[in-house]
Amino acid sequence: MSPIDPTERGVTEAGGGIQTLTRQDFVSDQEVRWCPGCGDYAILAAVQSIMPELGIPREKIVFVSGIGCSSRFPYYMNTYGMHSIHGRAPAIA
Repeated sequence: MSPIDPTERGVTEAGGGIQTLTRQDFVSDQEVRWCPGCGDYAILAAVQSIMPELGIPREKIVFVSGIGCSSRFPYYMNTYGMHSIHGRAPAIA
């Protein structure tokens, strides 16, 4: 995996300025469909909250998931994502 150059962390707007990302920029248009009380909600909210602080453009982020309810995670992030089969997520990542 190649390191991320800190000078490339800002998202360039059409006018050449740097756009500041917010939590909402990482929220997808998909309805979250986990069971009430599921801990996956807290994990999703935490990841969506921390992503803007990393300063990495959305087009340079990919979430890879496996099987089970948590595998829906990439669908709920407004980034690239990949849903794999049993045991293949590490190989894909």
